[in-house]
Amino acid sequence: MNRLSRLFAAGAVLSLATPVAFAATLLHAGRLIDSVGDKPRTAVTVVVEGDRIQVVEDGYRKPGPADTVIDLKDCTLTAGWWDMHVHVTSEYNAGSALRGFQENEADVALEGAMYAERTLRAGFTSVRDLGSAFGSAVALRNAVNLGYVPGPRIYASGRTIATVGGHGDPTNGWATHLVATPPGPVDGVISGPVEAAAAVRQRYKEGADTIKITATGGVLSLAKNSQNAQFTEEEVRAVVSTAHDYGFKVAAHAHGADGLKRAVRGGVDSIEHGTLMDDEGMRLMRERGTYYVPTLSAGQWVFDRAQQPGFFPEIIRPKALAVGPQIARTFAKAYQAGVPIMFGTDTGVSAHGDNAQEFALMVANGMPMLAVIKAATIVPAKFMGEDQRFGSVEAGKIADLVAVHGDPTVDAKAMMRVRLVMKGGVIYRQ
Repeated sequence: MNRLSRLFAAGAVLSLATPVAFAATLLHAGRLIDSVGDKPRTAVTVVVEGDRIQVVEDGYRKPGPADTVIDLKDCTLTAGWWDMHVHVTSEYNAGSALRGFQENEADVALEGAMYAERTLRAGFTSVRDLGSAFGSAVALRNAVNLGYVPGPRIYASGRTIATVGGHGDPTNGWATHLVATPPGPVDGVISGPVEAAAAVRQRYKEGADTIKITATGGVLSLAKNSQNAQFTEEEVRAVVSTAHDYGFKVAAHAHGADGLKRAVRGGVDSIEHGTLMDDEGMRLMRERGTYYVPTLSAGQWVFDRAQQPGFFPEIIRPKALAVGPQIARTFAKAYQAGVPIMFGTDTGVSAHGDNAQEFALMVANGMPMLAVIKAATIVPAKFMGEDQRFGSVEAGKIADLVAVHGDPTVDAKAMMRVRLVMKGGVIYRQ
C-alpha cells in the first residue's frame, strides 16, 4: 500500500469512528409563531442546517465552535409568508393603459426580476401569480428555481382565462382596426365550454402551475361593469374539470355575487376579491370548502388612487370608488361567517414590496393576527399540497423563515418591520 493509500485508509477509519460537527445556524427568537400551536412560544432556538430546520427547542441553545448565532430576541419569528394573489411581472401606474403598446417581452421580464426580489425581501418566500403576459411569470419562476435571480417560489397561472370582451380580454378598449385576429384560447380568451377546455390545455402546454379565470367584470379593465357575470356555469365546469385532470387548482376573480356563485357551483378552488359576495355565496363557499382571497390591499389602493383626478381613466374611476371600501366590509362579514380564508394582496395593482400591509388590514377588519399568520403560512401551503415542506416552523421542514421587529399580536404593523428573511436556509435579508 503506498503512502497516499495508507493516508486515505486512515482518514476513512477516522471519519467512521469520530463524530463530525456540522456547522449550523442557530436563530434565537424572542417569540415564535410556528403556525402549529394556538399561541406564540417565547425564548426559542430554531436550528437550521443546509436548507432544513433540524430542531425547534425551548431556550437559547449554546452554539458549537462552528455554529452561527442570529440574535432575534427582540423579534418574532414565523414561517415564510405566502401571498396567494400577485402579478409579479407588472405594477399598475397612471400610464398603464399604454404600457401594453410600449413594452416588449424583455422589458416585462426584467421588471419582473426586480419585483421578485422586492417581494422576497418583504418576507414572502412563496407567491401564486395569477396572470402575466408573454409567459413572463413562468420564465421568472424557472429563473428563480435555477438560482439565476433572487425571488420567492412562484406558482404561475400564465395568461388569465377570460371570455370574449370580459375582464382579461387583452384587446378590451382597443380600436377595432388594431385587432387583426380576434384573440382565442391560445390568448386566454374563450367562448363556450370547448374553448374553455382548450385554454386550460394551452396553459398546461406553456408550463403553468395553476389556472385563473375572470368570472365577473373587473375594476381596472377598460369596461363599464365590474360586477356582471362573464362565464356561464357550463364554461366554469369545463375549465375546472379539465384543470383538475391536469392537477391544477382554479382561482376565480369575482366581484359580483351572481358570477361568484356560478364559479363556486362550477367547482373553483378559490375566489379572489369577492367584493359583493352575499349570504348565499358565503354559505356555498363554506359548504364546499372554497377559499376566499380578499385582496384588501388592492381595494384600499384603488380607492385611494381614485381620489386623484386623472390617475385612472374615467371609465375606471367610479368602479374603484365603489369597490375599495366594500371589499373590507365583505371580508369582515365573511370571516365571521366562517368562510375559509387565505392571505392575498393582488400586488401588482398595489406596489411590490408593500404586500405585508395586508396583515394590518385583515386585523383591522376583524381577523386575529394569529389566524392571519396561519392564512399566510400553513393554510396556503396545504391548499397547494406543499405542507409537508413548507408553511410551519417544524423540524424537517424547508427553512423558509421570517423575523419581524416587535410583537405583531400587539402591533399589527410589526409585520412590515422585517428583520430577517431566510428561504431554503439562505439569508436574503438581515
